[in-house]
Amino acid sequence: MSFCSSEGVPPPTPITAQASGGGREVLEFVFPGDPHPYTYEVIEQSSRFLLERTKHRPRIGIICGSGLGGLAELLKEKDVFPYEEIPNFPASTVPGHAGRMVIGLLEDVPVICMQGRFHCYEGYALWKCAMPVRVMKLTGVSHIIVTNAAGGLNPAYNVGDIMLLKDHINMQGFAGDSPLKGRNDERFGPRFPAMNNSYDQRLRQMAKQVAKDIGIDQYIREGVYVMLGGPAYETVAELRLLRMLGVDAVGMSTVPEVMVARHCGMTVFAFSLITNECITDYDAQGEANHEEVIETANKRQNDLNLFVTRVVSSMANEMPPVNGKNGSVDEN
Repeated sequence: MSFCSSEGVPPPTPITAQASGGGREVLEFVFPGDPHPYTYEVIEQSSRFLLERTKHRPRIGIICGSGLGGLAELLKEKDVFPYEEIPNFPASTVPGHAGRMVIGLLEDVPVICMQGRFHCYEGYALWKCAMPVRVMKLTGVSHIIVTNAAGGLNPAYNVGDIMLLKDHINMQGFAGDSPLKGRNDERFGPRFPAMNNSYDQRLRQMAKQVAKDIGIDQYIREGVYVMLGGPAYETVAELRLLRMLGVDAVGMSTVPEVMVARHCGMTVFAFSLITNECITDYDAQGEANHEEVIETANKRQNDLNLFVTRVVSSMANEMPPVNGKNGSVDEN
């Protein structure tokens, strides 16, 4: 493999990052002259690849967090695209993430489901973690549901609760890192997007009503999420600091995807499944672990699948029809 560099600009430096789980490696290249090489045209190649291979035209996208990928299995008339087959896509390496894009019908509503996401601790830049959101945008998605498994920091939260995100703290942004860093392309969105009201209040109210209708409203919370870099879980001192800042749940994802979605003008609904209690006592003997996260997600899978399905149906009912009832390409 060879590279050509412009005068005065060093060639890209290969960095091998050991991926978590499975022993796979992620080979990344840092381009000093271009911190954001995924141009509009490159993203368009990925979206065109998907659109040419499915009849569905979804306007709702879903990102499945750790242990929550079972939702994609409910889709009917689905087309499945492993990430390694999609042009320009990274590879997901974390246990609990299948690593594929699934397009199909969820209760007759066309959706595109990201079954497994990307994290910065895998060796990816934040803009690459959020790149699939832009792919969704160019396939026609206007509303996105972002899910994650998170640690409950609010002492009132219990394992198994569902926290609707009303806001987030972009801790990595405090350090100068952002998925929007680098040259801006106005075809995606403005240079300086506003991040207040990132999580649609109307959709949160709708989700609360859905939870009440299906009998899980006792598990519903509403709070502030923070993303940390990971992959190590937090120290007691770090968690105590975050609680002082008003954080209710802690995770290692979601914020970059939400920022890019809002940059693209997409409407966002997000929730965290509280899979473990954050340890804020120095005398506590327990330890956070990924196996606990997956186990809790599996226990709540049926409730979550029904919850998301009903939320999707409610969203779709408020959208005007496009290309027919199901948002599918007419094959006749």
